[in-house]
Amino acid sequence: MGVIYRINQLRDEVKQGLYRTLIPAQIFARFRIDPVSFKNAQGFRAVRFYCPPGEQTLMIEIRRSPNDRDPVYSIQMSDNPDPIRLDWDFIILNDPDSERFDVDVDEHGRDTLFGSASRNIPEEVRAMKAGLAPGQVRRGLGLLREVVECIKRFALMVGIKTIALEALYYHNAIAYERYGFSYFEGYKRMKRIDELFAQGCALYEKLDGSTPFRVREHAFTVRGRSWAIHDGILNEIDDETVDPPWHSPQMYVMVENPRPMITFDAKEW
Repeated sequence: MGVIYRINQLRDEVKQGLYRTLIPAQIFARFRIDPVSFKNAQGFRAVRFYCPPGEQTLMIEIRRSPNDRDPVYSIQMSDNPDPIRLDWDFIILNDPDSERFDVDVDEHGRDTLFGSASRNIPEEVRAMKAGLAPGQVRRGLGLLREVVECIKRFALMVGIKTIALEALYYHNAIAYERYGFSYFEGYKRMKRIDELFAQGCALYEKLDGSTPFRVREHAFTVRGRSWAIHDGILNEIDDETVDPPWHSPQMYVMVENPRPMITFDAKEW
């Protein structure tokens, strides 16, 4: 069985001690959380682990208080049939002191499912103008690099060679490229998207101001491209390599030998 499954069979204090390594030290420090008791200065147990025996999945969630709508930090990892590989299912990093944008629910209060079921356009516009990327409900903590390093340390500790993930949005894929990730699937598509955002090419020409998410300057930034793609711009071109609509790339990193595959060397995020 996989390493998560085996760790989940251990006593709570043992497995939580191991999984604690997946939490950046900056989070313990900033939110004044004791790394042993997992309680904050108010005595609230801020860190919760979901890792029951028999399961092949681990989830960690951190909240400042039980009344917080959003976690400060949440990560999920799962075993893979390949015993030397782990799947990184998702990561959430929220600054709880920042403004919230309700991009995750539509005007009727229904879950947008990351924009796949519905969208809240007014909130998306507000979020974009505030400097957020698609899918973000709050400003992040700026700790993704540290999270990647925590995962690598954990992987080395338990004998894992490869971390795999699905990059939900375009900007996620570009961020992971910068932290050493390569592509299982999607590299040619990502390179082609970069080419088509060049001046005079198909995606650049579709940045025609027809929606708030499609302005010319978006061609030159990671976040701008991601908003345009989230807005469905890929659906309006005919290109065999891009193969619309957006497909989340499958990515991986070799823990001891990262080999980044860069598709957009943007100077501005």
